[in-house]
Amino acid sequence: MHHRTSEQNRIHKILQDANIKLTSVLSDIFGVSGRRILEAILNGEKIETDGLRKMVDWRTKASITDIANAINGRIRRHHRDMLRYHWDHMGYLEKAIEELEKQIDQLLSPYHKEVELLDSIPGVNKAAAATFIAEMGVDMSVFKSAKHLASWAGVSPGNYESAGKKKTSKTTQGNKALKTMAVECVLATSRQNNRIASHRKRITKRQGKMKGRIASAHLLLTIAYNILKTGEPYHELGSNYLEEKQKNNKELKMIEYLKKKGYTIAPSKQQTA
Repeated sequence: MHHRTSEQNRIHKILQDANIKLTSVLSDIFGVSGRRILEAILNGEKIETDGLRKMVDWRTKASITDIANAINGRIRRHHRDMLRYHWDHMGYLEKAIEELEKQIDQLLSPYHKEVELLDSIPGVNKAAAATFIAEMGVDMSVFKSAKHLASWAGVSPGNYESAGKKKTSKTTQGNKALKTMAVECVLATSRQNNRIASHRKRITKRQGKMKGRIASAHLLLTIAYNILKTGEPYHELGSNYLEEKQKNNKELKMIEYLKKKGYTIAPSKQQTA
């Protein structure tokens, strides 16, 4: 997929060199309309208004006149030859991706239940679920705990302590594919209102973007571990879950402290009501 993107960027660069400004009128020059126009350019066809109207999809917002002006460049034989090389290679890569996706679907068929469970986590789609299953499996008994899985994936903070003081350290080395996908899933929740998105924003405010992403990737993998271990789908606890938990823990600690001092704690009338 990275190679396909590289080929698309090369095609875009050649079009710019030929003064063909398709990107100014089409949001995706490799969409339905863009591909039809590019194929006509590659074949050396003379694109007129009637022909252009047939090529452009009805959902395209730009007018036919604007598109015609955008493709009125100075394309030469050299440009067409170079475009053809990149276009053919891009087609080959797209076919390879399609075949690989079919193989992935076949291999995932025995894990339909696990895919659905992981897909219930915010930010996780089918592709991410496939990566999780491929990298860490579905049997969580191979990991001692969720922390062990996070450390194996490389999303646990390092433990650098000197003279009794903890110092800044890098994350542990781990499974790059799993780590990258976990971070991508975290970023996919940026505009959502859930526990994972709230966790990342909270950490980011204190420690920066990178640490926020890694910390939330740790949380996401912990959730994935527990879901696969218990077989229960994701249950949203709310964006303020952590704040409420900390508040309750603080109250419990205060109650325990007062009890040690000999005080008797009884619920108020408001609480009993």
